[in-house]
Amino acid sequence: MSETFVRAPRVNGAWLHSAAIGKVFAALEAGKAEARIVGGAIRNALIDRPVHEVDIATTAVPEEVMRLALEAGLGAHPTGIDHGTVTVVADGVPFEVTTLRRDVETDGRHAVVAFTTVWQEDAARRDFTINALYCGKDGTLYDPVGGLDDLRKRRVRFIGDAEARIREDYLRILRFFRFSAAYGNGQLDRTGLAAVIALKDGLSRLSPERVRAEILKLLAARNAAEVVSAMHESGVLQLAIPTTADPERLTRLQAIERALGQPPDALARLAALAVDEPSQALSLAQHLRLSNAESEVLQKAAVIHPALDPATPEAAARTLLYRLGPDTFYRAVRLAWARSGAAAGDTAWRIRALLPDRWKAPKMPFTGANVVALGVPPGPPVGSVLKAFEDWWIAQDFTADAARQIAKLKELAASAHS
Repeated sequence: MSETFVRAPRVNGAWLHSAAIGKVFAALEAGKAEARIVGGAIRNALIDRPVHEVDIATTAVPEEVMRLALEAGLGAHPTGIDHGTVTVVADGVPFEVTTLRRDVETDGRHAVVAFTTVWQEDAARRDFTINALYCGKDGTLYDPVGGLDDLRKRRVRFIGDAEARIREDYLRILRFFRFSAAYGNGQLDRTGLAAVIALKDGLSRLSPERVRAEILKLLAARNAAEVVSAMHESGVLQLAIPTTADPERLTRLQAIERALGQPPDALARLAALAVDEPSQALSLAQHLRLSNAESEVLQKAAVIHPALDPATPEAAARTLLYRLGPDTFYRAVRLAWARSGAAAGDTAWRIRALLPDRWKAPKMPFTGANVVALGVPPGPPVGSVLKAFEDWWIAQDFTADAARQIAKLKELAASAHS
């Protein structure tokens, strides 16, 4: 089988000509190995998106990659050596360098691979055509499975037989939707969609951790709402998220984010999609194996409070912003907006949602040391005085009058003595 060489457009960008990449290529070529950049870096470069990570495929076996890297003075770590991957570090930048592979045996979760020197075999085992683009260090593009045309048409298409690719790894069901949300044109490939629907029960074989990673990446994609709606209609979403989902609420939140000029917020979107009330957030976080930090964000985003609604006085919203902090307030108010059904262009909701941009919550002016200095003994009485002062200060709309503040603190401290 002959390779497809695409002479135009060539892959370009400062990232391709970095000194670090040059050192990795030089190390591999010193051992007569062939190497090409593969996957996401090329895909993103061709559509003018940022390139964050660079993966390299090579004909050298992992042990040879290790040896060549070390001889060149580079770092080398066997991070996935059984599957052909060595992390090579040049100038502090890590690169995953993976030997060309072909699948020997698959079970829907893991693959047994054999190394090869045939680039077409390596391409054939990948999931989507847009992920099987390669380029040399000079920018020459290699397109063995028609990925460039699909990228231009914003089409996410399985390589070869879609059902065969899914049976190799059922995570590809979720990856199909995730890549369609990130790179598609809003229309799902019919052949791919039919295959994922036919094999959707395979999701039950995946670990919650793998599902979590894909769901969060999907929700962070620019067109998540459109794709999630299709997932829901096809019955796939219900197998991944064990709560009653509301795709329309997610659609409204996505529109609100865009109207505000905010980037996609995966955890806020998850709350919009699958959390009707705060009590559901914890169980969802546990099912998806969210980290403690992610679980906390999800639960706080789902808070329901009257002050989020623009119908309440702004003073109440300022109090809530002070209590929650700006990040949580941003998420909570956008989610409340999406729940309300109000349009993304609603002026009152926009003003309330952008409150943290025009008002910064002041810092509590006193600490326990200030209370003790007024003669209150350390312990619970100090906390009581501070709490009473904070309640008064908030009720005074966070007065900045230092004289009034001191007078009130002295009054409360004196009451604590009596």
